[in-house]
Amino acid sequence: MTVDLNGFTVFAKVAELGGFTAAADALGLSKSMVSRQISALEEQLGVRLLNRTTRRISLTEAGTVVFERAQRIVAEAQEAAEDATCVEGAVRGTLRINAPMSFGITQLGPVMPEFTARYPELTIDLVLNDRRVNLIEEGFDVSLRISAMTDSSLIARQLAPVERYIVGAPSYFEKHGVPKRPSDLADHDFLLYTLLARPNQLEMTNAAGETEQVELKGRFFCNNADAMRAMMLKGMGIVFSPDVLCHEHLKSGALVRVLADWTVPPLTLHVIYPHARLLAAKVRAFVDFTAEKFGPGKAPWVG
Repeated sequence: MTVDLNGFTVFAKVAELGGFTAAADALGLSKSMVSRQISALEEQLGVRLLNRTTRRISLTEAGTVVFERAQRIVAEAQEAAEDATCVEGAVRGTLRINAPMSFGITQLGPVMPEFTARYPELTIDLVLNDRRVNLIEEGFDVSLRISAMTDSSLIARQLAPVERYIVGAPSYFEKHGVPKRPSDLADHDFLLYTLLARPNQLEMTNAAGETEQVELKGRFFCNNADAMRAMMLKGMGIVFSPDVLCHEHLKSGALVRVLADWTVPPLTLHVIYPHARLLAAKVRAFVDFTAEKFGPGKAPWVG
């Protein structure tokens, strides 16, 4: 039996978006063309794929099975196109990038003009947020993450280490005193980053091998490091901060680090992308560019 593969593409989009009109818009087709493609596919397969009412559509039992296969067919076709691009070596198309909010603003944003100038045929779709995205399900080509470990189903290239410090404004420590040991932090006001797994728990170790655990206290919780930094600069509280977000202020003296003899395990900036037999030229170009800008010995916050 010969089956029109275009029908699978159209069916997958209808099932994904839940309607003929939305699928037609996404595919650049007329609604009548989408309807004809679905009817032709159903006739070729000899089964009904969709239950249609005036208000909504739903998958039949057979449609659910075919939808899973159709998604794989479309993914394989997209991968084949990316492979062809990789072989051809042309850096073009749309590159969807995900990165942490504050890192994207302070570090990635300033270097992106150079990247786009290198590849004038490339369109960039940059999405900044601090939640852990699913690259495959959400359609991202590549992601930058600051983490201790990565999803084993993805390929991760290590870039620069990211240390974390206790930092605050000089005015804060003039008013509240400087902690001498981690246990002293229990008496200080913290601005707490809510997207950490344990925002109010901290364990630090010194060179002698001593370890102290402390529960951090504060009246301000926030999910954005830029807002927290602005408040910290005003002396509102202190922060357990990655150096990538505070290194410039530490250099200028606007912020100071305390408990320098006590450390926590560093994190690492990774550039991450899904597994592929061949890496698309546009992804390879971005991976190499991030290594050039943020690789070992090159990241501006290191050293």
